Amino acid sequence: MHQHPLPDTSHPDDLARVSAIFKTLSEPTRVQLVLLLVKHEQGVAQLVDTLNQPQSTVSRHLGLLRQAQVVKTRREGTHVYYRLADAHVAQLVEQAFSHAQHERLGLPDHAAPPSPAGRVH
Repeated sequence: MHQHPLPDTSHPDDLARVSAIFKTLSEPTRVQLVLLLVKHEQGVAQLVDTLNQPQSTVSRHLGLLRQAQVVKTRREGTHVYYRLADAHVAQLVEQAFSHAQHERLGLPDHAAPPSPAGRVH
């Protein structure tokens, strides 16, 4: 995926958008929904079954993700299918999980030089 360089100074609109995305993803159920949508779109019924949560709960979270433009929808008759808005969302969540796993497992940063004697800090 194409990487856009980070700016030295941030545009106020970009700051607001980034903050809104992180705020939206600050709830575990919404992160789980994004994870389920990383590979392909899914219908609400599939997501309800996978998460084992009430349809109203899943729909409420999907609505917030949609409002934040993290997911998009496609309607087919009476069924609504959800997918991620773009590949950047998937990459953002994947990087967050990579970071969390590194912290949990005590792994070194990829850019960090190896520690003496192969020890992991």
